Amino acid sequence: MRVLVTGGAGYIGSVVTAELLEAGHQVTVLDDLSTGHADAVPAGADFVQASITEADPVLAAGRFDAVVHFAAKSLVPESMTAPQLYWQNNTVGSLALLESMRRHDVRRIVFSSTAATYGEPDTVPILESSPTRPTNPYGASKLAVDHLLTSYARAHRFSAVSLRYFNVAGARITPQGSLGERHATETHLIPIALQVAAGQREQLLVNGVHYPTADGSCVRDYIHVLDLADAHLRALELASREPAGDGGGGGSHLICNLGSGSGSSVREVIESVRRITGRPTPAVDAPNRPGDPAVLIASNDKAAAVLGWRPTRDLDQMVSDAWDFFQQLRPELTDPRGDGDV
Repeated sequence: MRVLVTGGAGYIGSVVTAELLEAGHQVTVLDDLSTGHADAVPAGADFVQASITEADPVLAAGRFDAVVHFAAKSLVPESMTAPQLYWQNNTVGSLALLESMRRHDVRRIVFSSTAATYGEPDTVPILESSPTRPTNPYGASKLAVDHLLTSYARAHRFSAVSLRYFNVAGARITPQGSLGERHATETHLIPIALQVAAGQREQLLVNGVHYPTADGSCVRDYIHVLDLADAHLRALELASREPAGDGGGGGSHLICNLGSGSGSSVREVIESVRRITGRPTPAVDAPNRPGDPAVLIASNDKAAAVLGWRPTRDLDQMVSDAWDFFQQLRPELTDPRGDGDV
């Protein structure tokens, strides 16, 4: 299958691209490198530096079978202060991509959605039937794309799958080259905790210690990036079995959560980082952040039933692979003393 991966120079997109190539697919990566890295595009993939609004000539020339769509802005705080960037890039840009796909009869798409579309849930684990009430423009912009896909499936016979997930962690570690997280602005807990363990940050703030959870810190859902990639390949296979194009039957749009079903607390993440790195990871209690729910966990029952998918890698594996990748970026961190003095 010939696949266009938008945002394939980013963290998740590059790992999925590598897994697609390993599975025997032909892959072209489309990325404007605003947050991605050219050296993260796996060997064997064609690369076009362009935005999703400039996908038309690529789709016109490529005879693609499907699109896997990751390209998006994804910083929640930034979306609150500059919402126009998120509506323009995530929603308007995705509409332009869908129109290019329709013009060139490429009607199969797997979309990287987000569990932020649900907002603050009434119950957990979150089901696909839960109300969608995003609390920030990032989640709202992604939800708008989900609505776009539903309408394109009905009106234009698209076969679409939206995958909704929370926190992705870990790395793809191979002798040929490793792929992992490296953001200019880091907001994710595990990379920040690793930076503390490495001595790049003085301490980690535990925002909220009196939540109604087992240890008082909030609980979030974490999925290993390789498990996530597996789900995307399964979704692509499902979309390829569905009729698509003007000669096919009616379109379809599957919305599917990818979750652990259990989650990990902030304190559990910190303990995992200490255990895996063998280094001190100072953590300081801090006030709750306004609007932070105590527990956010997504159900994986539908993913198991429809995609045959459940996560197989635990929190320690995520932290271990992320630490391995971190040390490859910073070779001096292999100091065997493990005392954090780097």
